[in-house]
Amino acid sequence: MKKKSTVVIGFVGTKLDNYRGPSRWDKWRPSVALTQHPDLSIARFELLYNGPYEKLVDEVAADIGAVSPDTQVVPHALEMRDAWDFEEVYGALFDFAKRYPFDPDHEDYWIHITTGTHVVQICMFLMTEARFFPGRLVQTSPPRSPGAGTPGSYALIDLDLSRYDQIAQRFSREQMEGVAFLKSGIATRNAEFNAMIDEIERVAIRSRAPMLLMGPTGAGKSFLARRIYELKKARHQVDGRFVELNCATLHGDGAASTLFGHIKGAFTGAASDRPGLLKSAHKGVLFLDEIGELGADEQAMLLKAIEDKRFLPVGSDHEVQSDFQLIAGTNRDLSQDVVAGRFREDLYARINLWTYALPGLRERAEDIEPNLDYLLAQFGEEHGQMVRFNREARARFMRFARSPEALWSGNFRDLWASVTRMATLAQSGRIIEAIVADEIARLQRLWRPRLARNGEHAVALDAVMGEEAVSQLDLFDALQLEGVLKICRQSKSLSDAGRKLFGVSRDAKAKPNDADRLKKYLARFGLSWDQVSAA
Repeated sequence: MKKKSTVVIGFVGTKLDNYRGPSRWDKWRPSVALTQHPDLSIARFELLYNGPYEKLVDEVAADIGAVSPDTQVVPHALEMRDAWDFEEVYGALFDFAKRYPFDPDHEDYWIHITTGTHVVQICMFLMTEARFFPGRLVQTSPPRSPGAGTPGSYALIDLDLSRYDQIAQRFSREQMEGVAFLKSGIATRNAEFNAMIDEIERVAIRSRAPMLLMGPTGAGKSFLARRIYELKKARHQVDGRFVELNCATLHGDGAASTLFGHIKGAFTGAASDRPGLLKSAHKGVLFLDEIGELGADEQAMLLKAIEDKRFLPVGSDHEVQSDFQLIAGTNRDLSQDVVAGRFREDLYARINLWTYALPGLRERAEDIEPNLDYLLAQFGEEHGQMVRFNREARARFMRFARSPEALWSGNFRDLWASVTRMATLAQSGRIIEAIVADEIARLQRLWRPRLARNGEHAVALDAVMGEEAVSQLDLFDALQLEGVLKICRQSKSLSDAGRKLFGVSRDAKAKPNDADRLKKYLARFGLSWDQVSAA
């Protein structure tokens, strides 16, 4: 394997590097001295500076060329008015890191922190610790005997940010930006979901271990996996591709070939070599959605590929290497599949290190509104037209969207489809109440078969109480009341319904009056038996 080239990134020392005349070779100049070590080959020196120091940079570059002809010096002028101002320094270095074409596969980066102001050194330290500079710190020291003419010494430093907590807090906004990136800038309000995304952000930039995303169809597993990849790529954590596969689409003998590839002639129809998705994900991220659908053989091969970074393509006697990070998705309880023998216990243990359960849309009712705004903005960007609800239309849609009647069985896919339909029908970019009413009716028709499966006598509370009254109910009360009304609709009388509802607790009463208990319960919600039975 070819050895990586060493690239140094550091500021010119406006004092330590600033010596002229023949006697300068008797002085210790950190930038020049680093290239004088006979055991160290530096391919390139990215020499940063700010202010009117072009002449000094040219002189230092010429002296580096004299002692190390193979070292290319590349000057970079950074826009900083004050090298002692944290915000300016950090901003300039952040912009430089974003522009610079880092290539960690072929180059090792040494971040030189001996020169520059103390603020420059601290900011370079923090940029390296946060992986905006994907390299290691290097510190140089002068020779022990003054005037010895030797290059002194250099040392690579292991990062330890514990002593710099107060400074690190000043740049916590980068972590906040990472969290916002994972959420696409949506100001989600669900506390548990926000806490989960906070942890995922920290894990994403600090770990390459497998991750398991659980949740119902449409909860956003694929979307989140791609955002994790894009966050890691922005932090120089990955260089390869994002490769995605829904394992439910794999069938028969072609499953292993799709994942692990095959060689020419491995089976009938194998007219040429195929690399497979695991190989395509080398140095990147592989997202296997519905991983529970994999067959037993593919599970065993995947386990070896995760642990050893090697696997055998179909029909080959020679292993192939692929260093990828796995993100798995499932809408099933894999622990139950392990018990039932449908999923390998060792593979489940391997991918269960970082497991996150994404809640469905109904479990995040408070997040419907910010997602609604996000989808409207997205529609506007794609179609070049701003779309907005009028006040009454928005209020009506939100009452329905947060009510027990709104199943959101397809989760965010249902919400996306709903917004797309309303925005498309909006004239002059205004969604009016009539459009919302038609959309609610459409969603009710869409979910009717599921309501029928959930219970033949499902009750729409707003048909009994009105939308305004339903919007004032806690979800607990709404679900309980819905169940009570189902029993009432199946019963011949108030007393018959009471006996069914209080069949256990009535035995503990000396004089049970089931009808009266039920009557009082309904009265809490402004309902009577006549209203309920009529509905």
